[in-house]
Amino acid sequence: MISRAFAEWAPKPPPEIVTRLLVDGLGCAVAAARAGEGQPALTVARALGGPPEATVLPGPARVSAPAAAFVNGVLVHALGRDPVHGSGLVHPTAVVLPVAFAVGEEVSASGAEIVAAAGAGMELLCRLGAAVPPEFHRRGLHATSACGVFGAALTAARLYALDPETTRHALGIAGSQAGGRVERARGGTVEQAHPGFAAQSGVIAARLAEAGLTGPRDVLDGDFGLYRALLGEVPDAAAVTEGLGEVWEIEQVAVKPYAACRMVHAALDAAALVRRGLPAVPIVSVEVELHPVALPLVTGRAPSTPHEARHSLAWNVAAVLLDGKADPAHDIDVRRPDIRALAARVTAKPGPGDAARSVAEQPARVTLRLADGTRHEGFVPRPSGGPADPGLDGLVRAKAGLGRAADLLADLAALPSLRPVLRALEEEQG
Repeated sequence: MISRAFAEWAPKPPPEIVTRLLVDGLGCAVAAARAGEGQPALTVARALGGPPEATVLPGPARVSAPAAAFVNGVLVHALGRDPVHGSGLVHPTAVVLPVAFAVGEEVSASGAEIVAAAGAGMELLCRLGAAVPPEFHRRGLHATSACGVFGAALTAARLYALDPETTRHALGIAGSQAGGRVERARGGTVEQAHPGFAAQSGVIAARLAEAGLTGPRDVLDGDFGLYRALLGEVPDAAAVTEGLGEVWEIEQVAVKPYAACRMVHAALDAAALVRRGLPAVPIVSVEVELHPVALPLVTGRAPSTPHEARHSLAWNVAAVLLDGKADPAHDIDVRRPDIRALAARVTAKPGPGDAARSVAEQPARVTLRLADGTRHEGFVPRPSGGPADPGLDGLVRAKAGLGRAADLLADLAALPSLRPVLRALEEEQG
């Protein structure tokens, strides 16, 4: 039922939402490339061979479309700065932008076709995750990977102009590649590659379907489909398809002002708020009130890698209180003694919540006790960077750090192809 609904859907997504997410995602990829991230993925992508169909961001290197989708998916997600859908806890841009760019460039799709395909893929990805929040993560699965292959396959199928039946097969084939185990306790950086895996798998699934391979027709809600196989239960199909084409989940995707898990952003805003005007007195203790669903997912105190640091509530709150920012990029010293010492004094407890909002858009409170006996408190009702943030467009442009390429991408629906954006990007990078 779900596969059929999306395979037959003729989407008309709001172009300003799609292009905002593409601009933010492109900025994330360029920042990661500048920081030297994604080198293992780039090495492998180049070695895979194949025709030079698509650009490795920010250019000018070109590889096959599946290889470009893989490495660009890694780049968008590598620094933990890419957009996130709060209800589904998925990163739609990290999966869909690489497919839209790679296949869009390969087939010389128009800007309008790329926007429509990207919007469809992002919407499917968000809806699949939002139907069961946050069950994938509770079971140690990266929802971006598990759900992402379907968004990637739908995006690629649209750009390859597959008919509904072939598109349904592409989704079925993609289901054989759905996964993404999360095990942060043992370290490793493979999670940053999950969107790349999903993007590449989606492109290959669409190509296989076009070549005649078939897949299960009900790969999402069948007896042994995505939900039952990975979660043990199947949500009502209406939870995924209701309001399709009228209600857009992509409108709820947040832009991340911090390079950290979205579920800790409200706490970081509260920490930044309480830090203003704080006297130069040592901090004795820090108490954070956060939504109870988020707490078990962000409790690491002593990260061993930057990737682990991005998912640690204590580490990021300590970084904001000490530095005024939390941006654990590739070169951060996770052994920094002052942050580790303060993080050890951070405790967390369940805080108030709003049942009408997702776990990633909940309020947070940070309370400090100083050595002079005073108590200081910061509270925010919701994190910055969300869909209701009036400064959202300014945040996107400031984060992206791009010039004409961002201007062109923001108007992608009116362009004859993606090429003007890629050309401008190459010129900006010198």
